[in-house]
Amino acid sequence: MIKTILGVICAAALLIGFAHAQTSAADPKAGAEMTGTIKEYTPGSVLVLETLAPSEPVQFKLSKNVTYADTDGKVIDAAGLTKNQKIRVHYTKVGGDNVADKVTLIGN
Repeated sequence: MIKTILGVICAAALLIGFAHAQTSAADPKAGAEMTGTIKEYTPGSVLVLETLAPSEPVQFKLSKNVTYADTDGKVIDAAGLTKNQKIRVHYTKVGGDNVADKVTLIGN
């Protein structure tokens, strides 16, 4: 009986530790990614990303050092972005803002 209780306690502790590790890795303060389609784009300022329905569009402020890359990972100019392109945005949460530091084009 005691072995069974100890086994259940150990299993629960492992599950809690695993769940905590999963949520920590996706913490936007440490850096996260989001994929969608460009709804609005103001070079050097703001990017609005349309994600899958029923989600509302997500706004990102562009960091001063934001980099842009094509589907092969090669650096491109910000002018290469247009509405309706599919992209992946790497960002961090700063205060209440999503701040993008890398924008990558993705294939269809």
